[in-house]
Amino acid sequence: MKKNPMWYLGFVGLLGLAGLVSGNAGFSGFFGFFGFFGLARQTDDEMLRHNLSRAGLNAFVVSMLGFPAVIIIGSFADSLETLIALFGHSFGILFVIQILTFVISFNLYEKRGNSS
Repeated sequence: MKKNPMWYLGFVGLLGLAGLVSGNAGFSGFFGFFGFFGLARQTDDEMLRHNLSRAGLNAFVVSMLGFPAVIIIGSFADSLETLIALFGHSFGILFVIQILTFVISFNLYEKRGNSS
């Protein structure tokens, strides 16, 4: 019985500790990755791999639509400070949206149980 390798993403949650050391509250979002440790008990099979692929595709589509949109919007910025603020916040928000898209899609596919 092989274990699901996705549980290794839980170690990304340790980056949240960098926020405690540096005082930067932005790192606290990484604590959410500890939820991937819950996948350690799930066995690795073809249905799981298929659902991971489908959820990954959804997150990829979000990034392929989101990042060009942010860059196009950024091209209308009138100052460098505005551009830096826009990119800094937008890329962080898009990262969160990608992760949430992946997690929600994966959970829905696993709950549904079919491979349609």
